Amino acid sequence: MGASPTLISSVQRAFRLLEAASAHETGAPAKQLARETGLPLGTAYHLLRTLVHDGYLRKLDDGSFVLGDRLQSLHTGGRSQALLARVRPVLSALRDELSSAAYLTFYEDGEIRVSEVVDGPRAPRVDLWVGFEDAGHATALGKTVLRELDDDSRQEYLSRHTLNDLTPHTVTTPVELIRRLENTPLAPAVTDLEEYALGTVCVAVPVYSGGTVGSLGVSMPRNRLNRIDEVRERLLPTAHRITRSLSLTM
Repeated sequence: MGASPTLISSVQRAFRLLEAASAHETGAPAKQLARETGLPLGTAYHLLRTLVHDGYLRKLDDGSFVLGDRLQSLHTGGRSQALLARVRPVLSALRDELSSAAYLTFYEDGEIRVSEVVDGPRAPRVDLWVGFEDAGHATALGKTVLRELDDDSRQEYLSRHTLNDLTPHTVTTPVELIRRLENTPLAPAVTDLEEYALGTVCVAVPVYSGGTVGSLGVSMPRNRLNRIDEVRERLLPTAHRITRSLSLTM
């Protein structure tokens, strides 16, 4: 028989207090929480004070304890992880079918952020040598998001970001960038033709998680440029599937 796992009793007690507090919509005082969890009052007080200090509980003016904002952050982060877990198999299938690294981004808090990258030995990811938040104008993923934003949101984004010159192909003026976004021949797909990194091209299409816009894209060597139409046709139904999956879990 294997050895029993080492358990930290203070951690178990703290979780029991959190569970007890969560069962009371308007909160409960320390004495009641101690009684419900079977803890000595002194032990309960020490643990409650610690949980309040770290933001997992909040003490109301009447002495009752309710769940704190820190738990809400954990819940939000866990929910985001659960959503990504639902779409990761779809990204993996896309990578295997196109032999290209697959990327998923979302526009959050005014920034275009990479949420997931699925790559492999035969489908390596692009080396993000410039932080993605500073290169939205030069990537298919970023440009797809910018194309989907309304005029005010797009202008606000561009007012906060310098269009850095990353390669000889990078567009560095807002007017020209917007012109190209509005006239992309593969719409709603957008391309990056060596604008972020020489030798690499990318194709991306929009996705949505509720009201949050994002993009799904793949990267590949320049010598596969002739496959862009084929890649676009594969990306569009995949993006629809991802959007539908994320919307169903909202």
